[in-house]
Formats: sequence, C-alpha cells, structure tokens
Amino acid sequence: MGYAHFAALLLCVFMFASGTTADNQNSTGDPARPAEVRIGALFTFDSVIGKAVRPAIELAVAHVNSDPSILRGTKLSVLMQDTNCSGFVGTIEALQLLAKDVIAVLGPQSSAVAHVICHAVNELHVPLISFAATDPTLSSLEYPYFVRATQSDYYQMDAIASIISQYQWKQVIAIYVDDDYGRGGIMALGDALAKRKCKIVYKAKLPPGAANTTIENILMQVNEMESRVYVIHVNPDSGLNVFSAAKSLGMMSSGYVWIATDWLSAVMDSSVHGTTDVMELTQGVLVLRQHVADSDIQKALLSKWNNLTRNGSSYSMRAYDSVWLIAHAVERFLSEGNAISFSADPNLQATKGSNLQLDSLRIFNNGNKLLENVWNVNFSGVSGPVQFTLDRNLIHPVYDILNIGGTGLRTIGYWSNISGLSVVAPEHSYSSALNSSTNNVQLHSVIWPGQISEKPRGWEFSYHGKPMRIGVPLRTSYKEFVTQDNGPDGVKGFAVDVFKAAISLLPYPVSCNFVLFGDGLKNPSYTDLVQKVSENYFDAAIGDIAIVTNRTRLVDFTQPYIESGLIIVAPAKEVESNAWAFLKPFTFQMWCVLGAIFLSVGAVVWVLEHRTNTEFRGPPRQQIMTVCWFSFSTMFFAHRENTVSALGRFVLLIWLFVVLIINSSYTASLTSLLTVQELTSGIQGLDSLISSSSAIGYQVGSFSRNYLVDELNIAESRLVPLNSPSDYARALELGSGNGGVAAIIDELPYVDIFLSKYCKFKTVGQVFTKSGWGFAFPRDSPLAEDLSTAILTLSENGNLQRIHDEWLSGTECSADNNGAASNSLSLSSFWGLFLICGLACLLALVIFFLRIFCQYSRYSSQVEVQYPEPQIVNRPARLTTIKSLISFVDKKEEEVKNALKQRPNGSQHPSIGNTATEEQST
Repeated sequence: MGYAHFAALLLCVFMFASGTTADNQNSTGDPARPAEVRIGALFTFDSVIGKAVRPAIELAVAHVNSDPSILRGTKLSVLMQDTNCSGFVGTIEALQLLAKDVIAVLGPQSSAVAHVICHAVNELHVPLISFAATDPTLSSLEYPYFVRATQSDYYQMDAIASIISQYQWKQVIAIYVDDDYGRGGIMALGDALAKRKCKIVYKAKLPPGAANTTIENILMQVNEMESRVYVIHVNPDSGLNVFSAAKSLGMMSSGYVWIATDWLSAVMDSSVHGTTDVMELTQGVLVLRQHVADSDIQKALLSKWNNLTRNGSSYSMRAYDSVWLIAHAVERFLSEGNAISFSADPNLQATKGSNLQLDSLRIFNNGNKLLENVWNVNFSGVSGPVQFTLDRNLIHPVYDILNIGGTGLRTIGYWSNISGLSVVAPEHSYSSALNSSTNNVQLHSVIWPGQISEKPRGWEFSYHGKPMRIGVPLRTSYKEFVTQDNGPDGVKGFAVDVFKAAISLLPYPVSCNFVLFGDGLKNPSYTDLVQKVSENYFDAAIGDIAIVTNRTRLVDFTQPYIESGLIIVAPAKEVESNAWAFLKPFTFQMWCVLGAIFLSVGAVVWVLEHRTNTEFRGPPRQQIMTVCWFSFSTMFFAHRENTVSALGRFVLLIWLFVVLIINSSYTASLTSLLTVQELTSGIQGLDSLISSSSAIGYQVGSFSRNYLVDELNIAESRLVPLNSPSDYARALELGSGNGGVAAIIDELPYVDIFLSKYCKFKTVGQVFTKSGWGFAFPRDSPLAEDLSTAILTLSENGNLQRIHDEWLSGTECSADNNGAASNSLSLSSFWGLFLICGLACLLALVIFFLRIFCQYSRYSSQVEVQYPEPQIVNRPARLTTIKSLISFVDKKEEEVKNALKQRPNGSQHPSIGNTATEEQST
C-alpha cells in the first residue's frame, strides 16, 4: 500500500506548476529564536468535523501567541488548506502546505488522506499531527512521523466489543465505509470480539459517498440475515443516510440493535445537525463519544468560546490541544538550541524539460528532534492529559456510552482501558483499585429501538415465514427414539417429542418442517446427517445423535437430553440353584461367627440367671443342654426359659433385636437368590474382548464403528454390522465361531431396549465412554443455546422424565434378570450389631461380678467371725479362696441374702444350714 500511495503522491505533484511560490521561512536568521514558525492545518472546512475544529485551531493559535511563557519572541502562524472531502484534493493541498516549509501539519481528519500524506512527511521529516484520523493501522512502524492526537479506534472497538459481550450477543454485522478508516476500525473490532468469543458474521461495505439507493440495497441484504446487532462505522457527513434508509426499511423497530461509533456523537454535538429530524432517525441507538472530563481550563475558555462546552465536539477539543502540543514541542525544540532549517531532497530534483518543481519540497533538517519532543510532551489540555504511551497512543483512552432517546442523549456508562465498563466516571477509577466497589460492569437501563426497555435477543430467523428444514434420521430399528409417522409432522418418537416440548418453551414461535434422511433399508450415517447441517442443507438435525468429538467440529449441539455411552453386550447362560442354596445368604465366616455369638450370648444369660432362676440350675449336663437350647431357640423367638434378673433381661432384649435384623437379612437374601438367577458370560470386560480375536458386532450408522477402529485399534475384519435387535440376538446366539459375534458394543439407550426384550443376554463391565444425545445446529446458531436452556427446564420440571417413561419404560422382562446375583452377606455388614451386643454382654457381666464380689466380701467376713476354720489340712490359701468363691457363686441368691441377714449369736453355721437346701436343689 505504501508504494501505491507514494506513486499517487508523485502524480499529485503535477498539479502545482512552476509559478508556485515558496513563502518559506528564512533559514539564515537567528537559529535559536526565529521571529515566526509556521504550521499547516489540513481538513475539510465545510464538514461536520471541519466546522468544529476551525474555530478551535484559530483560538488555540491566538492563545499561544498571547501567552508569554511559551514561544518567547516567536509567533506561531497556521496555514489552513481545504481538502473538500476528497482524498485526491486533500493530497494536493497537503503537498502545497509542505512546499511552504511548515515544520508540522495538523490533520488531516480523514484516515485515507493520512495514509497518503504519511509517505510525504516521512520523506520530508515533518511531523503530521492528526486530531481526527482514528484508523489503528496508522500507528504502525511504517509511519514514524504520524502523531495521533486523538484516540485510536483500537480502543473504541474494544469498548464496543465489551458492550456486545455484556449483553451476551455472539454475532454482529458490521456496516462500514470501505476505505482505510472503515477497514482499519472493523479489523480492530473483529480482533476485540474474538477475544470475547464473539464474531462478525457479515461485513457490509459501503462505497465512499454511496448513494441512497446503494445504501438501501445493502441494508436489504443485511436484513435477510439472522443477526440483528449492527455496528455502524461510517463518515459523519454521510452516516445519517444509513439510518434514514434503515428507518424506511423498518429496521429501526423493536428487535434491532444499533451501535454507532463516535462519528454519530460528533454529528449530534454539532449545532448544525442537532435537529429534531436527526433525533427521530436514531431513536434507541447506542453511540460512543470520546470522554472529556470537566476541568478548570475548559471552564476558563467558556467565556471566550461558547462552542467549547462539555457537550461540544471532542474533535474540536483535540484540535485545540494539538496546537498546544506543537507549541510545547517547538518551545523545547528551540530551548535545546536547535535551528529551523530546510535542505533540498536529493531524491526530488527537478528534471530538465519538466514543469514539475520537485525541488520545492524540502527536508526539515531537525524534524526528527522536533518529533522526539512531540512524543515527550506532557501537559493537561482541554480534552484531558496529553501524554503518549510507548506504543504512540494517548494515555487513558475513555469513552462515554450514550443512548439516544426522546430529544437528547443519555449517558448509560463509561468504558476505559483500566476499569472496562462502568457506571462511574473513569477519572475516579484511575485513583481507585480495579476491584473497587465503585466499579460496576453493569450499565444503566437502555431504551432500545421501538421504545422497548427489554434487551433485544439480538437475532431473528432469516427464513421470513419459511419453516426450518429439520433433518430426521429414517431409522429401521429402535423406532422408539425416532421413526416415520403418518401424522402431520411425518415423524414421531422420544427424540421428536423432546424437541417439540423444548420448542414450545421458547419465547418466540419456530416453524419446522421435518425432512427424513436415509433410504429406509438401513440406519443412515449420523455423521453424514451432521455434515448436511454444517453445509446448510438442513437448518438443524434432531434424533438420537450422539455428541462426539468429530461431530462437534462441524456443528453446535444443544444440552444433552439423555445420557449415553458405549457398553458391551454378551451372551449369558443360566446357572440353576443347587441343594445347598440356603447357605448362600451368609458367607462361611459369617456362619462361624453367628454360631459362636449364639453360644456366647447363651452362656452370658446362663451366668446372669443361674443364681436367681431355677430354670438355669440343675446337673451340669442339664445346664449345658439348657444353654445350647436357649441360644439357638432365640433365633426363632421360641425360647421357653424366662429371664428374671434385670441384667439377663437387658442382654436378652439387645440380643433379640440383633436376631431380628439377622433373620430379616437372611430372609431377604435367600428370597433374592431363589427368585433371581445368576447370569454368567465368557467375556470378562473390554480388555479381554480387545485382546481376543472374536468377532464384534456394532450398529449400522452408529459412531461405535469409528471408535472401535480409531480409538481401540480393533481390526475392521473383526467388526460385523448389525441393524436391528433381532439381528443382535441371532448373532449373539450363533457366536463368533459360527458366523455370529462374541459380543456387541453399542450405546447404552439401545442396549437397555435390547435387554428389555432379550433376557438371556447381559451387559459386561461399565460404560466406557461418557456422552449424550443432543440436537445439531449450524455453528454459532443462537437457537442451540436457547434450546439448551429449554431442555434444562424440561429436566427440572419433570417433563423430560415423563416423555422418557412414555416411550422407553415398557419392558418384557425385568431388568434385574440382567444383573448378577446378590452377593452373600458378610461379617462386615453386621459388625456394628455384634459390637453393640458384645458391649451389652460385657457391661452386664461386669455389673454382675462386681455385685458378686461385694456379696462375697461381706459373706466371707461374717463366716470367719462366727466359725473360725480349723487349720487341720494344709492347702494353699489362694486355692481355698478360689474354691470358696466358686462355691459362693453357685449358691442361690436367696440363700446368700438369708445368710447375710442372720446375727452372729443366733445363726447356724452356713454349711450346716444349707445342707438340706442344696440337696433339694440338686
């Protein structure tokens, strides 16, 4: 582009003849302080921006010359040239300015003209300071002498992308003028949207100076598209024609979103165009404007220039500050002792016999030093701080976000590169933390086109009355999910009902025309169906479509409406119950522990009841039989012995509760074993199936074939295509060696239906892929997102389960038959109960023996006092004590109590008094 522009520049040199005068500065004067320095100003006098900046430039020059603190003794003069809204004329005017030995050029306001002039100022080393050229590409290293004294559209487009992301719109249409200004801005917009996962779906190019009919034709094409979010980036002088055409086409009504760049705010801020007609054309439009904060400098100028107000054009303020920018840079340039001088450019020598005076264009010798001073300027201007960053842009880019409504503009928020979107003035965010509570990403309420306050959806169906073409697979098996029908829709099934129910929840009507896909002889390829959606042959596809990786690369899927995944189905054989099946409810260890606990509890109860209960006394043989009978009879709650002691009843109560739980568990487990037969299969799992050489079946049209080949590396020669459940059963019955298959790998919903009809097969292992079924839509289709929300609503309100039960709940055999038999109950299932029972027994025994020891202590001391034992036989004292203790424990409780009540002077010897009683008890 640079060489083409430079060629155009040389062509323009033909336009000024040999009589062109060079009213140049005298380079032989005082090199330190010349009497006058001249700058140029290049803009269109009669344009919206030109009418605002001309008085600003003139006022700024007057203020500079009247300020004794700057350019002491040197007068600043400006030479203005009118570009007449023409790139060609603007180029000529720029060359005429450069031929007058100006040290800097203000402008141009057009980015297209700036691109051409940049090549000239690069050659002549003259800084080009533009107050209106916003094309981001002008900041490239190709144009070192270009100085942007306004904000780049790079930031403005970032602000627009933030607004679009804030309102959750994903697709926009860009309407722009097809020149350097329009193309550069829209390119920046596309980059900013991509960072937020949004995109420009269509770029509507307007020729510069396009006629109204051309604009209407382009807008009619735009209106045929799905997106209703428009970003308009055109020139101020012709931009209103776009809104006029849009209004005549009905595109300024409800449902549309219009976002205009700062060209529209320049038009609105102009006193010439601020009319009622303009407001009526742009009702509900969002528009950006370069933010200008209130300042003391601005207030001081109000009395001198009434047009310079807070609502005035930001371009006029930028132009005013641009003059002061040059003045500060020249002041520092001269203070450093640099001279203003020019020299001939050896590359532009006059050619003999030519009327081109190329030597009239001279190089500014110290232009690079003046440019360096321009980059280092730092002062507070009318528009705010004037200071440049390392990437040659003004610091603190800030935009007001305005909403046009009624008879004026209303600020709904701000955008800055520090705080992003905010409802707080950005000058406050510079001094506060980014996460401060004063910053709020939410914007104020907006009145959208059509005078509505609800946020527009941002898209509409582009079919204009034509129903959507919905692709539906023509299945020949598993017709519960989707099948052909003679009804009005032509299709029915679980997937179809889910889709219809979800569509009914949308807040807008959707007309659908279901189109069958397939030949009706076998199940179609679902990958081919998805491919048709990506090619826009179908507007969507519904059915039992698995959401897998290779398909998500082509289309967008909704939220899954049913879980799926691959699982193995294998043949099984029934195992008959044997004669010892009644032992299976408990494990061997469990039976052993139960026997030991029964005897232990019986022994504990005997100990607790022996002294007080006659049923637990008698000869040793009889007592052993009593313990065994009592222990095992409690299993059936058939024990005849009554417990009379409190501790015995406590232990028995706990034990009977444990027995109740054990009996209930045994009964339930045995019932399950006798009613549910165990199924076994030779296939142990996925690994054993892969390592074998057996044939494997898969469903025609399913993604399982590609998964087996590509992911599991199974040879294609082992795979057998199957179409229907009857084919599945026949192949599994034949087996791998007889023309059938050893197992089938299919998706879980199909397998559930198959097993509900063929009970002699079973699943092996777990589901080894996790996926789901969804509806397919073209890339970035907003309908996919809305339907996902509708499917979630169906799931939450229970309608999804109701539809599932209506189509898929009917079975011919119990699903329990397909599972393995219940496992035998082990000790781990009851250790808590056994622990409670053991603690109860231990506690009862501790209390019992403590009571025995207390009685024995009192009893033995009383006996020793009354009847001292003669020391005739020599035996160990400890053995005597243990023997007497055992003898004491064996005594009846009543006998001990009576002995303790007798007084020492009137009682008989305990051994004599108890002889008759012991004989009766035995």
